[in-house]
Amino acid sequence: MDEQVYFLSNYSTLVIVFLVSTLFAVIGIVYSKKHQGLENYLTANRNIGVTSLTTSLVASALGAWILFGPASAATWGGIGSVIGYSLGTAFPMIALIFLGTKLRKIFPKGKTLTEFVQNKFGKNLFKLILALMIFYMFIFLCAEVTAISMLINYISGTSLWITALLVIVATLAYTLYGGLRASILTDNFQFFIILIFLLICAFYIFSFNSDEISLDLIKNNSNHLISSEYLPNYTAGLTFFIAVAATNLFHQGNWQRVFAAKNEKILKQSLWISFFIIIPIVFFMGVSGLIAISLDSKINPDLAFFTILLKENTFLLSILIIIMVLSLTISTVDTLVNAISSLVVVEGRYFFADYRNKNFLKLSKIFLVILSIFSFIIASKGFSILYLFLLADLFCCAAVVTVFSGFYKKKVKEINAFISILIGLLLGLLLFPSPDFTQSILVGTILTRDLFPQFVTNYLLFWSFLLATLSPVIAIISYDSFKR
Repeated sequence: MDEQVYFLSNYSTLVIVFLVSTLFAVIGIVYSKKHQGLENYLTANRNIGVTSLTTSLVASALGAWILFGPASAATWGGIGSVIGYSLGTAFPMIALIFLGTKLRKIFPKGKTLTEFVQNKFGKNLFKLILALMIFYMFIFLCAEVTAISMLINYISGTSLWITALLVIVATLAYTLYGGLRASILTDNFQFFIILIFLLICAFYIFSFNSDEISLDLIKNNSNHLISSEYLPNYTAGLTFFIAVAATNLFHQGNWQRVFAAKNEKILKQSLWISFFIIIPIVFFMGVSGLIAISLDSKINPDLAFFTILLKENTFLLSILIIIMVLSLTISTVDTLVNAISSLVVVEGRYFFADYRNKNFLKLSKIFLVILSIFSFIIASKGFSILYLFLLADLFCCAAVVTVFSGFYKKKVKEINAFISILIGLLLGLLLFPSPDFTQSILVGTILTRDLFPQFVTNYLLFWSFLLATLSPVIAIISYDSFKR
């Protein structure tokens, strides 16, 4: 391995990872001893105020992926992808102002989104949406643990499995013990660590590189990425907005926090504040990708942010990044763990004939340990899970309009809803690109690429997500028109 990529020693890095992870675990466990019970575990006793709810929403939304995804996307998708990523990440906060308050009125004692789906549509669609949500959150869990493991490896050469093991064990220790209450408390600390450290990174990048970084740098070296004539600025931007916004609406961690708010006023305030905090953070991370690719056209897109931050081999910044990425990862992983656990606890009874004799809280913890083992294996191997992530996004896009339009329709036939989702999923999959993004089931497999214009063949991911999202809309409008 090239020696220059190791900014810290293996031993120093392991000490930092162990101490930070253990600190969060101890804080969560000690605090949770005073807040036991199923209501605290699932909804934090519905007693969370503005500050705690805001910091938790932001910390949960901003995982380690923000250090990789927006910057990487910007290197090929331009400023459009940066805007799409920013708005897509923040948009669910606005949507939840309307959807969240409505669901609280429908189910004042509710705990999950799937309770609404089961009540509104029926058991078959409920099971499909439940499977979709768990699949998406599992992929998200794998992505977070993989991201931090690969970053720690980049900084110090630490084996992937060591970082993955420490992070997973520490997070499970306090999350499975204290539930949502512990998750929200640690999110409060993690939020301020993330915010302060990101500000330090931004200050360092723009202060110590002011002679090199400017708008003229991007115009001279990567002008196409900010040009209004560069098509990916539009296709990538819209793709990321649709994908990120749709999937986050199916994130049970967000819905838990909707129910955890003390009242609707607090919920609305927290969501608005979160929206305005998230946008500039994700936007800054995306812009770092534009800067990095303008400074060096041969950079690794996934490491774009770190190439400009650590180019001087800064020891102190390396420590700062490790603490920041641990906070980002653990805040997201504990949300995912508790979210999946809550779904098993609340909805488990629909899958067992003798459910009255089952301890679903215990069962959920066993289920999470099994999922975490799979996450550990995937993270240890350093597999790229981007493709699976995109596939999970596609599933969510196919279901988003059908499910959430149900909030405002008096009666919805389950069969119609099911068919709408299947239509979206089928059309999306037909154009969903292969792992090398050169062809799809329809383009290049069933039919030759020559039969399609370049605008289709060069932007398969865009068309896949667009069709998956919009075709259910057409189906729903068609059902309504036939009734008249």
